[in-house]
Amino acid sequence: MLDKALLIVMAKWHAYGRCKNRLSKDIGKISSAKVQKKMTGHTVSVAKFLENKGLIDISLAISGLGLKNSKRWSNELGIKNFKLQGRGCLGEKMRRQILIEKKNSLKKTRNIIFIGTDLPDFCHMDLLNTLSKLKKNDLILGPSNDGGYWLIAFSERLLSADLYLPFINIKWGREDVLEQTIKNLSSIDLKYDFLHRKIDIDTIIDIEKRE
Repeated sequence: MLDKALLIVMAKWHAYGRCKNRLSKDIGKISSAKVQKKMTGHTVSVAKFLENKGLIDISLAISGLGLKNSKRWSNELGIKNFKLQGRGCLGEKMRRQILIEKKNSLKKTRNIIFIGTDLPDFCHMDLLNTLSKLKKNDLILGPSNDGGYWLIAFSERLLSADLYLPFINIKWGREDVLEQTIKNLSSIDLKYDFLHRKIDIDTIIDIEKRE
């Protein structure tokens, strides 16, 4: 039996000229916004498949919209729970979501999985494998082609502490994000495992690599 986890989807509104900036230089702002919208829809569709099976709950962490429009977008996607990402780097935004969940949770702390919306190859088996690995590990990472990660998941045991180590002293967007994350966690006793490497879609080259 897999423990029910919270999946937090880090979602950015597909606004013209304000998303996929590197990709837009290659294919144009309108096309890049359409790509962003399609990949977000795909991510949510995969996640909802497992939510309907009772294996996860979904929460959107939204950037690029205010509270009212975020609620409207969340409803359009069929997701009941959402939060604003807020300011700061990616690490600060993820840690904020964890703290909000811990504050609002009426039950014991549960496993939390973070994923972005840049993965056209994302499938439900990725989440099933994550849930399975969390039974024996404290941290799960999905390496990406750019040196970062496309998924990071925390066990309830790891989340019971004031978690900051995975998110400090990291220069986001650099090629050593995954390496630095592991290095940060080397000071504490934990077990971690990896998923398959995937390609994040940030540039036209990333799309060509998939073909």
